Amino acid sequence: MTVAVDMGRDAAGKAVSIDLEELLATRLLVQGNSGSGKSHLLRRLLEKSAGRVQQVVIDPEGDFVTLSGAYGHVTIEAADYSEREITGIAARIREHRASVVLSLEGLEAEGQMRCAAQFLGALFDAPREHWYPALVVVDEAQLFAPAGGGEVAEEVRRASLSAMTNLMCRGRKRGLAGVIATQRLAKLAKNVAAEASNFLMGRTFLDIDMARAADLLGMERRQAETIRDLARGHFLALGPAVSRRPIAVTIGPVATSARSGSPKLVPLPQAPAEDLHDLVFGGEPIEPVLPLAAPPPPPPVAAEALIERIAADPAPARTDAPAQPEVDVEAVVADVLRAIVAEPEAATRGAAVLYQDYQVRCRMQGLARPPLDLEAFTRRLAAARAGIVDGVDDDWAPAMALAQELPGEMLGPFLLIARAAREGAPAPDDAAIAAVYGTSSLGRARRLIGYIEQRELIVVRTDLGGRRSIAIPRLGWTTASAEAA
Repeated sequence: MTVAVDMGRDAAGKAVSIDLEELLATRLLVQGNSGSGKSHLLRRLLEKSAGRVQQVVIDPEGDFVTLSGAYGHVTIEAADYSEREITGIAARIREHRASVVLSLEGLEAEGQMRCAAQFLGALFDAPREHWYPALVVVDEAQLFAPAGGGEVAEEVRRASLSAMTNLMCRGRKRGLAGVIATQRLAKLAKNVAAEASNFLMGRTFLDIDMARAADLLGMERRQAETIRDLARGHFLALGPAVSRRPIAVTIGPVATSARSGSPKLVPLPQAPAEDLHDLVFGGEPIEPVLPLAAPPPPPPVAAEALIERIAADPAPARTDAPAQPEVDVEAVVADVLRAIVAEPEAATRGAAVLYQDYQVRCRMQGLARPPLDLEAFTRRLAAARAGIVDGVDDDWAPAMALAQELPGEMLGPFLLIARAAREGAPAPDDAAIAAVYGTSSLGRARRLIGYIEQRELIVVRTDLGGRRSIAIPRLGWTTASAEAA
């Protein structure tokens, strides 16, 4: 059963959701200039999926620590711990499935990259028995996976980039689903961005970023100008977890807020100029009316105490999630194959391309692991193209045994002929055979029939009226006569 996360509304006012299970398998990239609403989008995703999946947030600005009060996330102030303690905490997080926010606010850029590398490396190196599914959200990802060198040490840059690459390229098998957000695609390492299959593109102004965003969304270059005109909180979405075609999404409201908000205009002080002069240059002290100072930060928590808290407070279980019903695997596979074959463009697409579509459709119908590998799918696809969608029963076993003597791409046309012969239906014409063969050339279809006849699998008879019938002598099946053209 699909677990949908409501993200907002499209241009028509319809709800737009993200398939959480599909997101865990395909990852997400969010892009937009400062002020476009990236952090708001991430907060919406985290709030709506809280309690359904473990969440790990890499937070360079400390904006997401407010999730701890409302949703039970454990806040880790990275500046209070050593690299060794951060590694141990990360290992316990995977073991106990705790949702956490790693706040890097108190560190310089190099320290943030070093800490993120240690933390992500420990998550990635967890033992196999702790490979539970988790969303790993990285805000300002260009800081941790820069496209080029910067002012930090090369060793630190390499370690951080390697950790981000492992998260996006190899993390899926370990249950880690990367959700990365960046202000500029041009500053993000391409091998990190390329591993995402879902995209939410917000407002951006530079031509190079608009061009890359348009390429990822499958838009023409002249359409890239629309990305510049997007309002705050408006994104273009594409991907198997969201939509198969680019759609406009307005992100919905959130329940929590960041500690630092957008700057707002406030009235200037109304004190006379001479009083301001005295305040600036140390004259007679004047008690200004100022906002109350923020309370001092709480004292740092020892690493051992934080580890004990993580162990004692696992991720909250979602009690209102519906029970997963039993799924009829064979029925789902048959429905997916029937839908794929019904698409007009499927006849000209290769099996490897259609196999990806098959996997996505199976997951959307509740199969986390589609049952067919590429080779088995290719044979089932050939049978489906021949009209045999609901599997092959025992009566088909002799025909399938004969088909083993042919190359894989000829299986579909042979089964089409065999199906007509078994039912005593008219022999399929050249156009029908060509369509199953994946070509529009009738000449290729005729040469294919001649090749199969040379292999002594079929016998073609043409009567005086030019009507063709095809027999399969080894099975004792034969079609009725029909026009070949």
